[in-house]
Amino acid sequence: MTTPLRSRVASANVPGCDFPIQNLPYGVFSTGGTAPRRGVAIGDRILDLAACEAQGLLDAGGTFAAPRLNDFIALGRVKWAGMRSALTTLLAEDAAGALPLVPMAGATLHLPIRVSEFTDFYASKNHAFNVGVLFRGPDNALPPQWTHMPIGYNGRASSIVVSGTPIRRPMGQIRGESGPEWMACRRLDLELELGAIVGADSRMGERLTVEEAEEMIFGYVLLNDWSARDIQAWEYQPLGPFQSKAFGTTISPWIVTQAALEPFRCAGAERVNPLLPYLQEKQPGLYDLTVGWTMNGQVMARTNYNVMYYSSAQQLAHHTGSGCPMRIGDLLGSGTISGPSPDQTGALLEMTEGGKEPVTVNGAPRTFIQDGDEIGLHAFAEGEGYRIGFGPCIGRILPAEEGARHLTGTDKPVPEHEIA
Repeated sequence: MTTPLRSRVASANVPGCDFPIQNLPYGVFSTGGTAPRRGVAIGDRILDLAACEAQGLLDAGGTFAAPRLNDFIALGRVKWAGMRSALTTLLAEDAAGALPLVPMAGATLHLPIRVSEFTDFYASKNHAFNVGVLFRGPDNALPPQWTHMPIGYNGRASSIVVSGTPIRRPMGQIRGESGPEWMACRRLDLELELGAIVGADSRMGERLTVEEAEEMIFGYVLLNDWSARDIQAWEYQPLGPFQSKAFGTTISPWIVTQAALEPFRCAGAERVNPLLPYLQEKQPGLYDLTVGWTMNGQVMARTNYNVMYYSSAQQLAHHTGSGCPMRIGDLLGSGTISGPSPDQTGALLEMTEGGKEPVTVNGAPRTFIQDGDEIGLHAFAEGEGYRIGFGPCIGRILPAEEGARHLTGTDKPVPEHEIA
């Protein structure tokens, strides 16, 4: 067994640490009311990248002084690789000299990127089949095109928030016994996903190969695509989700780079039929990542990202197939990650069979998410003597009524961090 590389930051060498020197994920943080600045997570510390650049320890062309990571990402793959090498040298166990390290416990984490656009996919065959069975029965569970191309919808970049931001229960139009009714969502759900961050632009009319798409991906975050199932059921035909998916999407604050995940590359689910040439991969496009979620601290499900049928590179290539231009900071949701058994599902809709089979949470029967509930996502890859983790992706549900009072002018303004 090869001895893993160690860091001068002692906490990064502790077994089970999410942020060893092999990871080096990027984020944006602030301390004590200061302006947000760029950082890299290492153990229980954050390396202040803006300070490093100011001290001449790193060179990112001044981009670490920008309010988001987009300008650094725009420098391209050669610069990404060079910076990873420089950071590894700077943080290695035998390195000398003082570093601007900040305790993570005292920092506030912010959205790491300016999200340009958001597209969410539907790439787990288990999830698609389970949901299809609920609405169409097992014989027609999968749409006929599902095994031929990635299915997705365009979401709202404006409602993407960082982990820890409360989510307001949405109001919406719902099917009633005698017609539509306007009310608070009663079937609020989560979706356990991985989000890929696009790291290069493409031109309108330009179509990418899967290999070119792979080169454009900067890194990954955890992603919870909060879903109002009762609103969705009434609105989704014929054009798909709209308001049921527009009220909030939570992502983790640290971007785990594609380079950090490279040792864990693996194949996905077995193909039902050959894909058209433009979607065929020359190398496996998924990763051996343990993923799961909790409700109010209780572990609800755990599975692996490698159950997915389509990779992020395939999704990105398909996205550009019409000539759709992509932008740095575009976010592509993987779709709900679900394994074959109930304790491997990434949504309560599946786990409870549409609310028919309650699950026990902290001793009480539950079907969907209630006000005050806190949902947490987690993911990690295990290497030889180290772990590549994503950190927390947490959101707590606030009552719809408070938002309604704010809209009618009878309540105090909602703090900016609570508004998507």
